[in-house]
Amino acid sequence: MNTPTAIAPGEITGLVLAGGRGSRMGGVDKGLQNFNGTPLALHALMRLQPQVGELMINANRNLSAYESFGVPVWPDGLADYAGPLAGFLTGLERCETPYLLTVPCDTPLFPFDLAERLGEALLVQDAEIAMVNAPEAAAEADGASALRPQPVFCLLRATLLESLVRFTQEGGRKIDRWTARHRTALVPFDRPGDAPDAFFNANTLAELHALEGQRR
Repeated sequence: MNTPTAIAPGEITGLVLAGGRGSRMGGVDKGLQNFNGTPLALHALMRLQPQVGELMINANRNLSAYESFGVPVWPDGLADYAGPLAGFLTGLERCETPYLLTVPCDTPLFPFDLAERLGEALLVQDAEIAMVNAPEAAAEADGASALRPQPVFCLLRATLLESLVRFTQEGGRKIDRWTARHRTALVPFDRPGDAPDAFFNANTLAELHALEGQRR
């Protein structure tokens, strides 16, 4: 029997991670900052919508503002802004589909075929996690770009909830230390035609404004 190589959008829940402190952006709520006139988190939702069946947001402040975007909003279950992994945990706890796709709110140009390519790699490699591997400009000494894992862009099997609960109960907070426990497919996004800055995240308002006008 042939192994399927595609996951239907209806089998995936998309989770926008907007639960951080925004400390490098002056403490503002990053997901509510405008990108070309649209709040970053809403922009991410709209970019994800055609790729998945369900949507939700992980946020820890201004919940009513996020709820106005029309999808469920869930705060961290872990205390003290425990980072993106707390968002993963919240998402897996609430996920009712076989797969969860996570994206951060501060990377507005992520690809429209993100779910498709991660899903294909996850199935073909019989992985539990598919993670973006994206170019990082001037990462090599000669100025060339090198691929670097982007652990906040993950497609996860929902069955990983128990593992993540155990890991966080043990005090674990680092995404890479948890994903290292599981079969992880690193998925390169460096095909001809792939935008080199598709996974550039805006840590400051200046970086966010610099991304405006590059809408794809």
